Amino acid sequence: MPAMDSLPPASTSSLALEPIGYARTGLVTKVDAPRQPRAARGVPGRIELLPGRNFEHALVDLDGWDYVWVIFWFHLNPSWRPKVLPPRSTSGRKGVFSTRAPHRPNPLGLSALRLERIEGLTLHLLDVDLVDGTPVLDIKPYVPYTDAHPGARSGWLDSGATPGAAPPDPVASHAVDIEASVEARIAWVESRSGLALRERILATLSMGPEPHPYRRIRPDGSAFVLSVKEWRVRFTVDGTRVRVVGLGSGYRTSQLDQPRAGEDPALVLHREFVATFGAAA
Repeated sequence: MPAMDSLPPASTSSLALEPIGYARTGLVTKVDAPRQPRAARGVPGRIELLPGRNFEHALVDLDGWDYVWVIFWFHLNPSWRPKVLPPRSTSGRKGVFSTRAPHRPNPLGLSALRLERIEGLTLHLLDVDLVDGTPVLDIKPYVPYTDAHPGARSGWLDSGATPGAAPPDPVASHAVDIEASVEARIAWVESRSGLALRERILATLSMGPEPHPYRRIRPDGSAFVLSVKEWRVRFTVDGTRVRVVGLGSGYRTSQLDQPRAGEDPALVLHREFVATFGAAA
C-alpha cells in the first residue's frame, strides 16, 4: 500500500471538466433559487445540451426514467467556506461537507430533478433549483432501488424524527392563505412569465416570517414583504397563519414611466401589470 503522504499522480493533481450544456430557468440570482428541489416543487426549467458532440445518441433511452441526477457547477460562487449556516440548523454553523451548501472547495452541485420530456438536445424538467446559465457537467438516471435509502441517518438533521422522514424546519410550520384578489394577480404573472410564483410564495411563507439569508423578507409596518425576483408579496401573520394580502412590482415608478428601446423585457411585463392592477401591492 502506498504511503498516505505520497503525492497523487500528476494526471490527477489537476482535473479538467467541460460543460455538456447549460440550465435555462427563470431563476436569475442565487437568492431566487430554492435551497433544494423539494422547495422548488413544480418549478419548470430545461437543460440545453451542446450541439455537435453526439449527445443526441447519449440521450437514447433516458426518457424511460422519472428522475435524473444533474451534476452541475455553482458558477456564481467564487470561493468556499469550511463552515456554513444551513437554513435548517438550530445549533450554529456546520462543516460544509455535512451540508448541501454551494460554498465548496470544488463547487459541484447535485440535484434529483423530475424529467418531463426530451426534445432533441433539450431536457424539460420540473422541481428545478438551478440558476439560469448554470453549467451542467453530467446527467445520470435516478435508480430508486439503489439510490433511495429511506432508513438512513440524517446526521445533524436528525432530532428524534422518524428515520427517512423530512426533518422539521427550524421554525414552526405556518398555514398560508392567499386572498382571491392576489390569486388573480399571481395567475396573471404566471401566465405571462413562466415563473412558478404561487409555489415559490407557498414554499417560502410556510416557514413563517422570520428573515433568513435564503429568504428575502423584511418587515413593513404591521405586515411583511417577501421579494420573489422583482415581485413584492405583502403578507400578515397571526400566530402560525400567514395571509397573503397583496402583490406588486418591485420596480420604482420612475423605472416604469418611460419606455425605452431595447429595455429589459421584465420592465415591459411590470409596466403592463401596474397598468392592469395598479402600483400598490
